[in-house]
Amino acid sequence: MMDDLAASSASQIQNTVPSSSSSSSILRNYPLISALVAFALAQSIKFFTSWYKERRCDPKQLIGSGGMPSSHAATVTALAVAIGFHDGFGGSLFATAMILACVVMYDAFGVRLHTGRQAEVLNQIVYELPAEHPLADTRPLRELVGHTPPQVIAGALLGFVTAAIAHIINKAASHA
Repeated sequence: MMDDLAASSASQIQNTVPSSSSSSSILRNYPLISALVAFALAQSIKFFTSWYKERRCDPKQLIGSGGMPSSHAATVTALAVAIGFHDGFGGSLFATAMILACVVMYDAFGVRLHTGRQAEVLNQIVYELPAEHPLADTRPLRELVGHTPPQVIAGALLGFVTAAIAHIINKAASHA
């Protein structure tokens, strides 16, 4: 019985291990590409918005967290929606991706938003300490780590649109 189970498992693993052309199959994995493109778009929007408003180039905007739109929400929404288009919205893979997306988005505007607000208060307290206090030279905490609900919603919409466009492109490419 154990040998049969081991042989069955080995067969299943062998069938799911990517072949030597795994790099080309990754490039055709449009749910993954959708998620990466949504992330890049969200971060680029933050970068160019910052550049337009402040008239200065801030490369940290390309990789930093926080701000409008939420790249976290864009990424996980694009992934979930693209999986839905690719594998069906009734499957367990879509359900898993959707739950992951909900957890990430809740965390972005819940825990992480409040963490940023606490950092603001703590930074102000440290700033007001006398110079001789041992914590007066403490490096400031990052304040922009979370998102407001509108930032999360905008990111989710960006992710949805990105996945929908990727689905249309993927469908057109497969018919060509």
